[in-house]
Amino acid sequence: MYTKTFEIRWSDLDANRHLANSSYQNFMSHTRMAFLVENGFSQKELVKHNLGPIVFYEHIYYFKELKPEDEVKVSLELKGLSEDGMFFQFEHNLYNHKGKNCARCEMMGSWLDLHSRELVALPEHLLKPLEFLTKTEDYKILTKEDTRKHGVKPKHL
Repeated sequence: MYTKTFEIRWSDLDANRHLANSSYQNFMSHTRMAFLVENGFSQKELVKHNLGPIVFYEHIYYFKELKPEDEVKVSLELKGLSEDGMFFQFEHNLYNHKGKNCARCEMMGSWLDLHSRELVALPEHLLKPLEFLTKTEDYKILTKEDTRKHGVKPKHL
């Protein structure tokens, strides 16, 4: 399983002196991007294909607070992937220095062609590394309908 470990810095804390919500997101984002960069998704490669990753949603479930004395380990697992790689879903678990699971996040995203501003499939050579990422027990092949499963739509004024 892919993991990254982080030291909690003063700037990662909120007014309650525990890990701020934005820090959870930053640690998870860094973990995802580190995996991608290590597996062929360099900036040069993304520019070559005009690709940018986008997030549809991040659902974070908090179980136990993370404090300044904790070291945070963030895992990355593949929860879902469309056959063409256009849609992906990752699951992160965050653990404190004692190995306690303090939070879990499910996130879904896609790939944006930065010129056309349309969602696009991944080139085959970039799809391959995702297939070897550890899969969650409830892993599934994603379809476009899965991106709308929560039924949330924009509101009009």
